Amino acid sequence: MDFNPQKLSVNFKEGVTPTAPIKPRRYTLTHSDYTAELFLTIGPKYDFSKLSRMRDEVLGEWAPTGRSYNYWAYVFVDGEGPFHKDIVTLRDYVFRRELPLALQAIRYGDREFFAAHPELDDVPIIVYFVSVSPRFNRKEYWGTFAEYQYMESKS
Repeated sequence: MDFNPQKLSVNFKEGVTPTAPIKPRRYTLTHSDYTAELFLTIGPKYDFSKLSRMRDEVLGEWAPTGRSYNYWAYVFVDGEGPFHKDIVTLRDYVFRRELPLALQAIRYGDREFFAAHPELDDVPIIVYFVSVSPRFNRKEYWGTFAEYQYMESKS
């Protein structure tokens, strides 16, 4: 699925502005399976009121690393409750397929912030796939936000 900025709604919570602060700045990205709309909440805390029972959202935050930052993203492969291993395999596949879209939505939704802090476009994105299964519980490098910048077509 291609990213469509018209399907993205962004909500800034009290304590953050479109350009500051870097820390604490947390991202909660959810979606509608029915409309394909994406909902991004940016605030000093995760927006736990938006989390679903299926735990198919993407959470993220800036993590200081000396003089710079990493971006840590979290996806919950197991969801909530008992998941059959075939479902966990499918969820892992879907997260991996949709994660570039999610990262593009986060980058686009907070584009004023990235314009104010262009150095953050080049910091590593580390994705934590959270699972009770060692097979799916892993930490991976997913590039930088510069790779997920949405370029509007000039048609």
